[in-house]
Amino acid sequence: MTVSLFGFRVSDSEFPSFDVVVIGAGPAGAVAARELARRGHSVLLVDKARFPRPKVCGCCINSAAITTLKRLGLGHVVASGVPLRNVTIGSGARSASVNLPDGVSLSREAFDLALVREAVKAGAQLREGAVARIESTCPEYATVTVQDEQPVRAKVVIVATGLAGRETTPEAGSRIGAGVIVPADLVPVQFRPGTIFMATGRGGYVGLVRVEDGRLDVAAAFDVAFVKSRGGLGCAAASILNEVGWPCVPGIADLPWKGTPALTRRANKLFGQRWFAIGDAAGYVEPFTGEGMAWAVASAAAVAPIAARAVQHWSDSLGREWERAYRRVIGGRQRVCRIVSRVLRSPALTGTVVRALTACPALARPVVWSLNRSSAPLSHGAHL
Repeated sequence: MTVSLFGFRVSDSEFPSFDVVVIGAGPAGAVAARELARRGHSVLLVDKARFPRPKVCGCCINSAAITTLKRLGLGHVVASGVPLRNVTIGSGARSASVNLPDGVSLSREAFDLALVREAVKAGAQLREGAVARIESTCPEYATVTVQDEQPVRAKVVIVATGLAGRETTPEAGSRIGAGVIVPADLVPVQFRPGTIFMATGRGGYVGLVRVEDGRLDVAAAFDVAFVKSRGGLGCAAASILNEVGWPCVPGIADLPWKGTPALTRRANKLFGQRWFAIGDAAGYVEPFTGEGMAWAVASAAAVAPIAARAVQHWSDSLGREWERAYRRVIGGRQRVCRIVSRVLRSPALTGTVVRALTACPALARPVVWSLNRSSAPLSHGAHL
């Protein structure tokens, strides 16, 4: 007998085995790992990064996400966040402010680390700094390779690999994401804590929000051609901020911007033999005020009871059940974001909306409600 790298005693001829392997330890993967570990399953959580990790997108956590976290007993992980009161939308020379319900801004370093720690506390084993992928599947188990180590067998694999995974295909014309964290001492005073600022222009939009330590998180969505025409991500952001007349961060073009793959993506499949896709790996639409985090934690909570049954006995009917659950929990919200993103692609339409909201902010209530309403737990229960 030998001891594997994951602490399991196995014979020299056997692979280490787990009930569940979760690939990707972002919010979706960490919450799924925690929920399955709480049910008594052996769980391996793998991520290519090491935590805390710097990440610029997803610093806004909306009311729907917080409601799900509280239902799972995880409300405390956002306790250090900055309460969000409203979003200010700029278009041309006009701006409008819309109230938001109960959201927070929190750096991804803090948020992701807190959720990973909760997964480990529940009993999941964490493997950081390793790339994992499904090597093969059979009716009894899936084989997962983890970096250059001995393969691992799992009864169920949860794929939570985000936008960069192979499980989704970008839609034609999709914008790319970009972001940077601005040090607190460089932040213009206009960008006060508690407000999401969204500057919209020809070729994209730029969102700005202060996080818990005073830094400014800048996250944007750009047309690829617009970025090229402006000479880079930072210059594209500066151009849009200038277009709406908002102050520009000193030296914004020289800050260490990071880009993402195409944002709006469709899942090739939501499940396969012995695996389920969740979070961004299950499909993504340009978010605006924290919707991405809400989709992540909601999909993790929804898949957990289905995956727990799959550990006991796999059936493709469970995969189809996951497809229906995903569409019920996430589908409607993404349709609303898809409509909003189309409006933001038209400066004329965006300007009309901003003028209308300036006159009557209450017009935004149906959209705000739709994006922030909580999802009811599945009939199987989303937690113990």
